[in-house]
Amino acid sequence: MRTEAEAAGPPLEPGDFVQLPVPIIQQLYHWDCGLACSKMVLRYLGHLDDGEFESALRELRLTRSIWTIDLAYLMRHFGVRHRFCTQTLGVDKGYKNQSFYRKHFDTEETRVNQLFAQAKACKVLVEKCTVSVQDIQEHLAQGHVAIVLVNSGVLHCDLCSSPVKYCCFAPSGHRCFCRTPDYQGHFVVLRGYNRATGCIFYNNPAYADPGMCSTSISNFEEARTSYGTDEDILFVYLDS
Repeated sequence: MRTEAEAAGPPLEPGDFVQLPVPIIQQLYHWDCGLACSKMVLRYLGHLDDGEFESALRELRLTRSIWTIDLAYLMRHFGVRHRFCTQTLGVDKGYKNQSFYRKHFDTEETRVNQLFAQAKACKVLVEKCTVSVQDIQEHLAQGHVAIVLVNSGVLHCDLCSSPVKYCCFAPSGHRCFCRTPDYQGHFVVLRGYNRATGCIFYNNPAYADPGMCSTSISNFEEARTSYGTDEDILFVYLDS
């Protein structure tokens, strides 16, 4: 007869399971998911002051169009150690006809490209590189967190109500995302993983209940590498 411990399988090794206490902060508008993610990260690091945050938004001129490079500058503003990894150093002109980017593309292209050009001088760390799931897990295992750009039309939370019925910005109480063929950019905060079950834990600023979300590594990879994301990931470090 197997004991209860044997039935449960081999014990997890250190680093096989990580779940960081990152607070959930819900976004206020359809466009500010990146700012809500930044607030979660800054609060986790103990850097968040609402007055200072609003002042930083004004100083950096962050309005209704938020790109990952904007979030990197925001981290730098607060003296937070960071590393922004992307596949494109600037704006990919191929996105001009994408419905998600079309409205603000012409007005934002110059601004965003200028931020990339000035990044080194402004001590904003940007690298053109590929990031693996193993790289992400190693980062999280050290207590650090990350903000990731995903295609919300692909991302599916295994802990939320199923089947998915509602889109992300529906009235309060309506959760999760609809699957759609069009790219829908959205930021989430990574906060852990479970190697035994092959899942990634994250906070979705689109809603505060039920709290932490979870998805399979394969679904996470599909969502973060979708065309339109540039595989953007902003690594943020605890020792800031």
